[in-house]
Amino acid sequence: MSLNEYPTIIMKPTDSVATALKDIPSQAEVTVNISEEVSKKITLKEPVAFGHKFAVHTIKKGEDILKYGEVIGRAVRDIEEGEHVHVHNLEGTRGRGDKIVNE
Repeated sequence: MSLNEYPTIIMKPTDSVATALKDIPSQAEVTVNISEEVSKKITLKEPVAFGHKFAVHTIKKGEDILKYGEVIGRAVRDIEEGEHVHVHNLEGTRGRGDKIVNE
């Protein structure tokens, strides 16, 4: 398949992850447009479903994971470039807004 058959989106150049805009199979090579001037080819290590995230660079255990230019969680283990980023390797750190916090 050609590179443009697997569209992705990244919201900010500082983001650690990109989002798949359709299902992408393992070992597919995708082009992520980091900014208007910078794009990067990444080979996915595993399948990534539509709407799911994958690492655009290596993320070390304990490192913040950025999406939308904001911290969405922390890596619970090292995550390699091209790996699926989800609940198995990301600990959410954003408040849900539906839980009461006792002070």
